[in-house]
Amino acid sequence: MAQGRGGIRGARIGSGPMGESERGDLAPRTAVSFWCGNGHRTQPSFATGAEIPQVWDCTRCGLPAGTDPDNTPAAPGSTPFKTHFGYVLQRRTRQDGEALLDEALAKLRGTF
Repeated sequence: MAQGRGGIRGARIGSGPMGESERGDLAPRTAVSFWCGNGHRTQPSFATGAEIPQVWDCTRCGLPAGTDPDNTPAAPGSTPFKTHFGYVLQRRTRQDGEALLDEALAKLRGTF
C-alpha cells in the first residue's frame, strides 16, 4: 500500500513535462576535437557556422590543445624570476648606469 503524502513524487513546483516541445529545438552544433601535448582529447561543441578557435585549453591538464593530434601547440614557458637589477639591465647598459651613478654622486657631494 502506498504512503499517502499527496502530490506527485519526484516533481518540483513549476516543473513541466520534459521534452523539446516546450524548450524549443537546440541550435545545430558541430563537435570539434582538440589534442594537448599530453595526448588528452577534448571535444567541445560549437554552433554550426561559428568560428572555431585554433587553440583550446585542455580540460584535464590545462595545457593548450590544437585540432591536429600530431602537431600540438607548445606549452607556454615560464619566465625565470628577475631582480630589479635584471630589469634595469634590459633598459640601460652598464656604462649608462655608471654615468648616472657618477652624476648622482656628484650632485650629493655638491661638485656638480
